[in-house]
Amino acid sequence: MALSTNDLDTILVRINGPDHPGITAGLMELLTLAGAGIQDVEQIIIRGQLSLSLVVTIPEGRDLVKELLHFGWEQKINIDFEVVDSTPSAREPGLVVTIIGHEVTPAEFGSVAATIAKFGGNIERIVRLARDPVLAYELVVSGSDRQAIRGAILQVAETLRCDVAVHREGLARRAKRLVVMDVDSTLIQEEVIELIADEAGCREEVAEITERAMRGELDFEESLHARVALLEGLPVEMFERVNKRILPTPGARTFVRTLRRLGYRTAIVSGGFTFATDHLAEELGLDHAYGNTLEVHDGKLTGRVTGLIVDQAGKAKLLKQIAALEDIPLEQVVAVGDGANDLAMLNEAGLGIAFNAKPVVQEAADTTVNVPYLDAILFILGVRRTDIEVADAGAMHN
Repeated sequence: MALSTNDLDTILVRINGPDHPGITAGLMELLTLAGAGIQDVEQIIIRGQLSLSLVVTIPEGRDLVKELLHFGWEQKINIDFEVVDSTPSAREPGLVVTIIGHEVTPAEFGSVAATIAKFGGNIERIVRLARDPVLAYELVVSGSDRQAIRGAILQVAETLRCDVAVHREGLARRAKRLVVMDVDSTLIQEEVIELIADEAGCREEVAEITERAMRGELDFEESLHARVALLEGLPVEMFERVNKRILPTPGARTFVRTLRRLGYRTAIVSGGFTFATDHLAEELGLDHAYGNTLEVHDGKLTGRVTGLIVDQAGKAKLLKQIAALEDIPLEQVVAVGDGANDLAMLNEAGLGIAFNAKPVVQEAADTTVNVPYLDAILFILGVRRTDIEVADAGAMHN
């Protein structure tokens, strides 16, 4: 493209082609020798193909375009140019949209993009965060009416097979420091009380009560007492047998391990029982663990619980207590849960995430994750899968 630069101050340079070492270094050397300046640079490589854009200020009388075209010919890359305004455009913090799914189709991606455009938003950057075990993309979106854009995206997300999380861009997103999790059907795959009920031969009856409570159809404390009463007479030796049957949710170990590497504090607050939460805290390296305490007399369960009842209000109270103990503001807390008794906790946290949750919880939470991997939550926090894998590989070699 022929361009005379004699009367120009600023041009946008776009470079694309096969990537190889030395392109950026050579380009910067050329600009330095020409006395040019740089206002902005963005680069990405996809499947070995380079896409590099620069906003360059050029000295009067210098035919930089000819020199750049010659550089492109030498490097076997394509270069084109566009005259741009020399004044950098101001930008207010926008939204971060994270798309997660086993498959993210063009139709689903397009639905999100069309909704953003319809409500005056603009996608400024797209980054792939993961391709395994799920696909995850992060979109940085600008727009004046962030609340309208956010609401519209979440509404269209209900019709998609993939998860779509939306939150504000800025320091608050990067400053999360504490993650508080539910246990049953969140951190672990089972409901601990149902494993205990297996020992008592009343699993089906207990499971029915649990399901009604998680849907919000029963008061949690009432349901807890009703279920625990069915366990009267069980020997405490069953605690060890139950702990051996507990299976962490896929990705749970990776999730906790990565959070600790990032400097997060971690906690679990459970409507289950302390013998299980203490076991999990030790096994996974959690910083805080709370649950209900089963009353024991003469080595057997009495069918009652003692102390603080960890119900919906109790979970919210414990979240605030842990945050205060760690001197962490609530806006820097992430809460994760799946049942109605997690609602208050999710609302107290700066970011409340419904993980494979009941409908009433998904409707109330800040965002939802419905893939069966707990570590997918890391993508919502902006963590790349490759960074996790590199850290794990490094730990294995140390």
